[in-house]
Amino acid sequence: MNAQTPMSHLLNSMPLHDARILTGDKGLAQIVLDGQVYTLRITRAGKLILTK
Repeated sequence: MNAQTPMSHLLNSMPLHDARILTGDKGLAQIVLDGQVYTLRITRAGKLILTK
């Protein structure tokens, strides 16, 4: 019997990335989607912000 909930199954089937590795020492990373560049930032409070 599988004790996984539907949400845990969903989380296990998609890529998982560590934000601190993605953003490096400065806590910033650029991400491209369909030719548009977005900035991913970790705030001092430890929150993630994605801006265009």
